[in-house]
Amino acid sequence: MAFRAVWMALSLGLVMALGACSPIQRFHGYAPDDTQLAAIEVGRSTRENVAEKIGRPGLTGVMEGSAWYYVQSDWEHHGWRAPVEVRREVVMISFDSSDRVSNIERFGLEQGEVVALSRRVTSPGPSGGTLLRQLLSNFGQFNPAQALGG
Repeated sequence: MAFRAVWMALSLGLVMALGACSPIQRFHGYAPDDTQLAAIEVGRSTRENVAEKIGRPGLTGVMEGSAWYYVQSDWEHHGWRAPVEVRREVVMISFDSSDRVSNIERFGLEQGEVVALSRRVTSPGPSGGTLLRQLLSNFGQFNPAQALGG
């Protein structure tokens, strides 16, 4: 009987040890995908159309009527090690003075640099780049372990 109890304890310990090796993924925020963004027409869709189709964002531009920012960050936790951010994405939807969509851009972070992943622009260049760079650099300072009380 003692042998069986030891065997069960060792088996349980092995299963727990192997389970700790599997990464745990956590997703923070929300960024609409390309199929959702395809429903928004640059130059035609309004702020209210965007809110109906993909929802309101967690962040907006500093100036009224400037842009909406959708931010998503994916983290992996490996056992006892600190969480690692594996992906960050920002979707910026800019509006003109009549609240019509003037620009849709998707940004990612590659080796610490802001990279435009996709862009549908009616103006010659992106607007709000400075705020976007600041947003991406500050967002990386978030530590989920501290937020979870760990």
